[in-house]
Amino acid sequence: MINFLKKRYRKLKKRNKFFWSVNWIKTYYFNYKKFPYAIAKKLPVYFYGKVKLSSIKGEIIIDAPIKKAMIGFGQNYELVSKSKRTAQLSLDGTIVCKGHVQFGIDYFVYVAKDAYCEFGHLSSMASNGKIICKEKIVLGKCARIGSEAQLIDTNFHVMFNTETGEKHPMNAPITLGDYNFISNRVTIMQKTSTPNYCTIASNSLCNKDYTHFGENILIGGIPAKLLKENISRDWEGEKERLEKNLILY
Repeated sequence: MINFLKKRYRKLKKRNKFFWSVNWIKTYYFNYKKFPYAIAKKLPVYFYGKVKLSSIKGEIIIDAPIKKAMIGFGQNYELVSKSKRTAQLSLDGTIVCKGHVQFGIDYFVYVAKDAYCEFGHLSSMASNGKIICKEKIVLGKCARIGSEAQLIDTNFHVMFNTETGEKHPMNAPITLGDYNFISNRVTIMQKTSTPNYCTIASNSLCNKDYTHFGENILIGGIPAKLLKENISRDWEGEKERLEKNLILY
């Protein structure tokens, strides 16, 4: 009987902690602002903690069966649990979620007008991550972005050839394949494209197409280059833990 009561108490305590971690005002406001009533009432998008909604003029599309809390902004799932309360979302373009998607604490997500940003099922961005999308960024299924990493598909300023006067494109797409593991403090710039089952080492800079190396590779460095072949994260072995972190209901 005592053990039963202890388990019951721990379960209630966990539920209570989760309830108070949700920013219910922003959660209800965003869902009913961006979705038809039939979808909004299911609350597919949850916000956790303090967040600045700089703009939500754009569109968010869920291309998957609608479930409660399937998209979490500020979801605490890491060792780092203390927020600096700097989370910010600016949505003027289009975000497409292909399933359950997770953003850790203190994220910065900016999607410009006419820009397109897509997240595959079970994709995520860890704490202090940054996404700046001016044209197009696509994350495949189970594309996992580590803490303090950033994806930026623009150089923000027009650059030109001083001899010919030719202007270089300011923006270019980023495409990450399925089952990618991007370590902490990685910078992924415009023109980056990775194959499926790609791992990127910490503190690397990616700025080109790496798909010709094939799948199951480790890349890294500044700029990133091929470090090892025939290597992959144990995605199947970690499947249960990954689903537990992301799928709350």
